[in-house]
Amino acid sequence: MDKEINETLKEVVMLLAVLVKKGSMQSVLIRELSAVGFKPKRIAELLGTTPNTVRVALHQIKRGKKSKK
Repeated sequence: MDKEINETLKEVVMLLAVLVKKGSMQSVLIRELSAVGFKPKRIAELLGTTPNTVRVALHQIKRGKKSKK
């Protein structure tokens, strides 16, 4: 039963990520998810990108540059 609940919750999180992602710049989503405590690997999973892309975006945000995505 716990495994089924975990899988359902995972699907809900992914669906929410897709809904949030629509119409938003990836760099904004990365910044916001990082600000609430998500790690780059998890952000990448939620947004369908790579952890390296997330790390680069966070680095650019810290330097005050806009991401291209």
